[in-house]
Amino acid sequence: MADLDPLYQAFRRIGEDPGLILAPDTAHVVAYGHELISLQSIPGVKVDAHADAGGVHARITVEAGRVIARPVHLCFGLFERFGVQNVDLDLLLEADAEATFWSHCLFMFPEQARHAMDASIVLGPGARLTYNEVHYHGLSGGIEVVPRARVRVGKRAHYRADFSLVQGTVGKLAVDYDVVVEEDATAELTSKVYGHLADEIRIEERVHLDGPNARGLVKSRVAVEDAARAHIVGATYGNAAGARGHVDCMEIVRGNARASAVPEVEVSHPQAKVTHEAAIGAVDQRQLEALMARGLDPEAAVDRIILGLLG
Repeated sequence: MADLDPLYQAFRRIGEDPGLILAPDTAHVVAYGHELISLQSIPGVKVDAHADAGGVHARITVEAGRVIARPVHLCFGLFERFGVQNVDLDLLLEADAEATFWSHCLFMFPEQARHAMDASIVLGPGARLTYNEVHYHGLSGGIEVVPRARVRVGKRAHYRADFSLVQGTVGKLAVDYDVVVEEDATAELTSKVYGHLADEIRIEERVHLDGPNARGLVKSRVAVEDAARAHIVGATYGNAAGARGHVDCMEIVRGNARASAVPEVEVSHPQAKVTHEAAIGAVDQRQLEALMARGLDPEAAVDRIILGLLG
């Protein structure tokens, strides 16, 4: 088993307790680059993983009817100046299973690196999954992150996904999520990103409401400053009777940054309904003045507002 000390140091640096994340009763996968460091199954969660020259390959199954009390942790990162990490993830929640996953992506140390994840996620009937993906970057600006997910949410299942990249410099980010929602199921996707300097951000999230009474929400909160660029596409398709969906995009722009939003809605069934809203602009002046009246200088007040938006 390889040394876990670099991971422990990284978690302490971001204020997390590695002892809780890698506890004896917690299922997990840990990988540095294309090296598998640690994996652990627990009752109700089967973890299979291996690594080769092409990347890290993991398959995780949460057994039918099992409610997993502690989060399952996926720890991916690079601790050298240069590197590449490819991750293939197959995640299955069987019928009526329930679990929370935390994907910790640690890239504070590389100067140039590329991290790509290709995920297949399937929720059986009545399953419930919360999937949190949190990225921690340094200040090099040389990180490229390419997460791709194909998700199927079975009948009466619930899927919630939160993507966050608000610490450090983004570099280049290209998110590509596609979610199919079946009968009486729900899907909620939220992304929060803070871009600086010359960061390039592209987020594409699509929800297909294919089952009767399916529900979907695509929500993005993005802030860009300096010369950063952001392009956000949130799409929802109402394809069945009683389907309801909403796209909600908000972006804050400072300095010479540029942002665009494309809320795409489409209905192919007369009893489906999909709505959208998008807002792009500067920090709210009333909020800014209220914080400055409490003693904050303008820069600190703006940061407070943006971090509140991304909270």
